[in-house]
Amino acid sequence: MHVTVLSTGGTIASTGGDDGASPTKRGNELVSAVPELAEYADIDVDQVAQIPSFEMDAATLESIGDRVRELDGDASVDAVVITHGTDTIEETAYYLDVTIRPETPVFLTGAQRRPDEYSPDGPSNLLTAFRAADVFDTRGHGGVFVAFDETIHAARRVTKTHTSKLETFRSVGAVPVATVDRNGVAIHRPPGSESTYVPATSLTPAVYTIKSASGVTGELLEAALERGADGLVVEGTGLGNATKELGTAVRDAIGEGVPVVVTSRCLEGRTAPVYGGVGGGERLREYGAIFAGDLPAQKARIKLTLALAAHDDEAAIRRVFAD
Repeated sequence: MHVTVLSTGGTIASTGGDDGASPTKRGNELVSAVPELAEYADIDVDQVAQIPSFEMDAATLESIGDRVRELDGDASVDAVVITHGTDTIEETAYYLDVTIRPETPVFLTGAQRRPDEYSPDGPSNLLTAFRAADVFDTRGHGGVFVAFDETIHAARRVTKTHTSKLETFRSVGAVPVATVDRNGVAIHRPPGSESTYVPATSLTPAVYTIKSASGVTGELLEAALERGADGLVVEGTGLGNATKELGTAVRDAIGEGVPVVVTSRCLEGRTAPVYGGVGGGERLREYGAIFAGDLPAQKARIKLTLALAAHDDEAAIRRVFAD
C-alpha cells in the first residue's frame, strides 16, 4: 500500500512555548515518530500548511482540496492521511467530501494532546488512520473520514463534542463507520461519501453565521447584509426557531434576495418548521428560509458557500439542501 500524508499543523504537530502552543513539528517528524506505520505502507509526506486549525482560511482549505483531488486521480496512491488540528477538522473533512467525493480513502487525524505533553495521542491516532486505510483500500472503500481514538467517522456525521477529552469525536445520528482494536478493523456500516456533491470548490461567496438565543436582536444579521453578505446561516434554537427580532431580519434578508439557511444549536435531531410567531420555524419557512435538516451550522455554512459558488438561482440552492 502507498499512502501520502498531508501535514497541515494542529495540536498533533505543536509544542509549548512562552507565547503559547504552536505547530513546530513537520509532517516527516510525525511519521518518523511512529515506526509502526511502515508496516502498513510506503509513505510520502507533503507539508501543505503549518497552522493551528482555528486559523484555517478559505485559501488554505482550497489548496488542501486541490492536493487531495490530485492524489485521488493518481493510481499509485492507495490512501491519503491528513494531519490536522481538531478545532476545524470536521469542516475540512466535510469540504473534501462535498467537493471531491474521492474514490481513494482519505483520513483526517490529529491529537488532543501535544507531542510534548504527558501521554500524547497523536501517534495512536496516526496508527489508527493507517490501519483503517489498509482495510478500506483492500475492500475498495473511498470517501472522507476522521480517524480518532481508535474510531472511524464519516465526514458528514462527525463532530467535536468535548474541548479536551481524547474521545471528543462522535458520529451524530449514526454509529461510527468502524472501530480499531487489537483484533483489527471492525466495520459497522458501509464506508463511503455520505455528503451531497456540490460542483464547486471556491469558498469566495461571503456567508455569515448568526446564532439565536434569548434576547438576540437582528443587528448582527443586518450588519452582515450591510457588508454584502451573499448568504446567511441562522443557528436557531430547538427545531429551528429564532427570536422575533432575528425573525424579522431573516424576512427582510430573504426579501432582498439573500438566501438564509436555518440550522439548530441542538447536537442531535432535525430542524422542522413547526412553530408560529415572527421567528418560529413555520414563519421562517413562509419567508422562504431553507432548513438544513440535521446539518450543523459550521457544515451548513460550507455547503451554502459552495452552493452559491455553483448556482445562481434559488431553486438550485434549495436542491443542494434537500438531502
